[in-house]
Amino acid sequence: MTGDLGDGTYRNPVLNADWSDPDVVAVGDDFYLTASSFGRAPGLPLLHSRDLVNWSLVGHALESLEPAAAFTAPRHDGGVWAPSIRHHDGRFWIFWGDPDHGIWQISSPDIRKGWSRPHLVKEGRGLIDPCPLWDEETGEAYLVHAWARSRSGIKNRLTGHRMRPDGSALLDGGRTVVDGDALPGWFTLEGPKLYRHDGWFWILAPAGGVATGWQGALRSRDFFGPYEERVVLEQGTTPVNGPHQGGWVRTRYGEDWFLHFQERGAYGRVVHLQPMQWDDDGWPVLGEDGSPVLRHPKPDLPRQPRCAPATDDAFPGGRHGRQWQWAANPGDGWVTLHSGDGLRLTCVRGDDAHDLRRLPHVLTQRLPGDEAVVEVELRLDSEEPGARAGLAVLGDAFCWIGLERAADGAVHLVHRFAEATADAERDAAHRRPAPRGRARLRIEVGPGARCRFSAAVPGAPDTGLLPSGQVFTAAPWRWVGALLGLFAAAPGDGPAATGHAGAATFTRFRITPVHAPRTPRTPRTSVPAEMSR
Repeated sequence: MTGDLGDGTYRNPVLNADWSDPDVVAVGDDFYLTASSFGRAPGLPLLHSRDLVNWSLVGHALESLEPAAAFTAPRHDGGVWAPSIRHHDGRFWIFWGDPDHGIWQISSPDIRKGWSRPHLVKEGRGLIDPCPLWDEETGEAYLVHAWARSRSGIKNRLTGHRMRPDGSALLDGGRTVVDGDALPGWFTLEGPKLYRHDGWFWILAPAGGVATGWQGALRSRDFFGPYEERVVLEQGTTPVNGPHQGGWVRTRYGEDWFLHFQERGAYGRVVHLQPMQWDDDGWPVLGEDGSPVLRHPKPDLPRQPRCAPATDDAFPGGRHGRQWQWAANPGDGWVTLHSGDGLRLTCVRGDDAHDLRRLPHVLTQRLPGDEAVVEVELRLDSEEPGARAGLAVLGDAFCWIGLERAADGAVHLVHRFAEATADAERDAAHRRPAPRGRARLRIEVGPGARCRFSAAVPGAPDTGLLPSGQVFTAAPWRWVGALLGLFAAAPGDGPAATGHAGAATFTRFRITPVHAPRTPRTPRTSVPAEMSR
């Protein structure tokens, strides 16, 4: 759902789903945003807007992750962390840190196609959150990055390098440009974004922790420092915890804006838009006097149609929309294309069919941040005993509802879940016969990401939509919000233990908002009538 209220104002978040660690760039009248995608593929989502409020997903820059052997299974704590997007010398550039492998880079002359293969700029563990800068004044190129203590033992430190102008390599071993331990009260300094403005080198970076910290600004006349620091955005009296890392962008008409995320548990890291001004001392002021705005006049840009990244899918020709990502690098034969509508997923055999968290062949998309109803229709075409397919909510804990072929050949509606500490699923409700091998599956996502599962089974004694099991509260992964998933699988020890075990067909996937969300307000944020559009 868009944050555009249709009256010349917008509400935050402008992207109410898990678009983690956003960064943004302006090219002419267009704005482009990318975000973390961790171990999912394709990675590096690419969003487009012309007003910074209404966004559409136009593709992904990374078809699969490298090194490929590291991403054949789900890696929700690895892969693409905190990318930076820039436009330089007629090309788009994206740099990101993989905490287990190093700093990667890709580029393209066209945001929608032609991206180069990933190039490893600097190898090493714990190198995260890289951001390049091409200094138009001097012709020099630089890169700054943070550190992941889980891999390197280092944190609260920003390291700077000179970089080759073609972005292919770093020219030195790096120097600490900001030591957070030397700043009173600062901890977990990370996520730097590097800019040149008004004769200063600027680093906009969060500190204080994802859910509890603040956004800082640091400036120096020399790239390698020393840097002055200031807190420029913090929660204050608002409900916006964090607020965490993001990117600054200037419109063609000279307005400055800042996009950042707020951590919301199972909903992931949702994206807020803050106005940005400069005080008399040349420091940025974000939001309303340094606190996040909840409602605000839109940027002074031409009016745009209201839109948000797509969620619904009819799967024309058996193809899924760009909003879907696999839980790992995709394998051959997971999807069968055909002339009609409907997604035909292969029941891939494997020893981990009892635990969706371990399956690479789960097709996922983000859990909506607003209350919504999720529905899909399913037909199980596999004759293999133990073959199953369904609709899931995935995180450290998971829950799914779907169809399964029993040993006697009958198909049943099943509903299963696993707690975060469990290694295998168990039943969440009693089985129900599904004599035609079909079902309409439904999840009602309520406040607090509480999910009520239900299903309708054609040919059953009661064909209506019936609730199933207890309410399940969606759980995030370590750094990732909960995901919706479609899957088809079969045990790896069946009578024909090689090859695939038939298929399942999904049709008419849709997410319907329950109601238009109430617009939050703060007493300090007013909307003058003359500013409304």
